[in-house]
Order: sequence, then structure tokens, then C-alpha cells
Amino acid sequence: MKNKSLVLLFCLVFLYILSLKANAQSFPKLGIATSLDQDSLAYSSGFRMITESAQKILSPNLTEEEFQVNLKKIKSAKCKVMTCNLFFPGSIKIAGPDVDEEKVLAYTDVLLSRAKQAGVKFIVLGSSGSRRIPEGYDLVKAKSDFVKLCNKLGQIAKKYQVTIVLENLETTETNFITSLKSAAEIVRLVNHPNFRLNVDIFHMMRENESPDEIRAVGDLITFCEVAEKQKRTFPGVNGDDFKPYLKALKDVNYRGFIFIEGNTTNISVDLPLAFKYLSKQIAEVYAQKK
Repeated sequence: MKNKSLVLLFCLVFLYILSLKANAQSFPKLGIATSLDQDSLAYSSGFRMITESAQKILSPNLTEEEFQVNLKKIKSAKCKVMTCNLFFPGSIKIAGPDVDEEKVLAYTDVLLSRAKQAGVKFIVLGSSGSRRIPEGYDLVKAKSDFVKLCNKLGQIAKKYQVTIVLENLETTETNFITSLKSAAEIVRLVNHPNFRLNVDIFHMMRENESPDEIRAVGDLITFCEVAEKQKRTFPGVNGDDFKPYLKALKDVNYRGFIFIEGNTTNISVDLPLAFKYLSKQIAEVYAQKK
């Protein structure tokens, strides 16, 4: 009897561990936008993925020698450089009347070829200055031209097995595509598997967008970013509640990546705090039964 009881107890513990692992795997995976210089701190804080600056580590403006130095750092990092932001510098326009398409596509081709070499899977298309259009410019034309350009960006991304994710921004940063709904509209019109939607919860909160906007575009979402509303601080610094937005992500069966992209004045304290704080909110939401 004693042996049978021990076997039964072992089986129950084993099944419990398996259930915990299954639940963890069903949760979104958490990453951090920070410099590779903070790789060790990010890893010790619990993160396993980093977003770095594309202009810093992949830009065509870097010489091949400079890129190779960066590549070695990327390959030796504890955290995987999964994504890059800061896609286009402000000097390269991607919307409005001053777009030099040949220049944009050439720049993109080199950057994404380097992304493939580095193992970067996602490039975040925010680039607020690059996509700002002149006041009074024909919005219909701006959208039409931008959709055509983004389709070509998607084709380049497919060639290099990278996905470009369009970020919704706020009106204090740009005047073109300043809501999740407008970003989703562009992605639908582009209609390319390598050009998808990035839900930026920080920008949504700043624009007072409802979590229901996420539910309306669930089929397009491939990426997500977050920070606290008031000063774009790391989660946990001010104690923002992200659960209504996380619940919307769960409702559309989102199981992808959530990256913290915020500001900090004390990274050694804020980084581990952010991981614990947001992980707890994600677990609370995703562990709930429907």
C-alpha cells in the first residue's frame, strides 16, 4: 500500500508540474527593449529576449566591419535579440510628398539582410518622424502611397524571413497613423504575411483607446509593446493596471510576444521589478478560465 501511495503521489506531482509548464507555454512571452550593454542585468532579471535599436546595430550606415563587431555581441549575448525598433531615421521619409522610394527600399534591403544574419525576427515600424506628413496634406493619398510602399517592404521582409510590425503611435509623436484602428487599417490593406500589426498598449492608453480595439483586430496582431501611461516608465514603477488590455489580448487568443519599451532612471531596480510585476499581471489574466 505504501508503495502504491508513493507512486500515486509521484504521478500527481508529475501531472501538476506538466500542467504548470503547459500554462506557462500558453502565456505571452515577455521581453525588454534595452541596450545590449544591459544584457546580463536583463537576463538576471528574468528576461530572455531583447529589443535593440536597428539604427545602432543593423543600419546600412554602419560599415561591414562595424556590423560584424555588433554581430559578435549579438551572438554571444545571454538574451536573444529577437526584435529591433527605430527602423528608419528621420532623414528617410516613408510617408508624404518627399518619399524617395528607391532610397527607402535600398535601405530596407540592407538592414533586413543584416537582421537575418543576426537572427532578428521582428522589426518594429514606428519611425514617427519618418512617417509624419505635412499639415493639410491629402490623407487619402498619404494612406494609398504608404500602403503601396509597405507592401514592397513586406516583400523584402519575406526574402529575409523577417516580419515588419506596424506600431500605432500617439498624436504627440506623429500625425499619421495615431490609433490602433488606423494602424490595423493599413495592415489589412497591405495584406502581406510579413507585414503585421504591433499593439502598443502605452500609446493606446495615451490616446484613451479602449481594450475593445484589440478585440476588433485580433487576427492581425503579431507583436505587442507596453509601458506605463504617465511617463512611459517600466511596469511596476507607478503601478499601472494593464489587465484590461491583457484580457483583450487573451480574448483574441494572443500567445505571442509582449515587450516592455519604456524609460527608467534606475535600471538595476526597475528591470527586475518590471519583469516580476508584468509577469504577475499576465499570469493572473491568462490563468483565468473563460
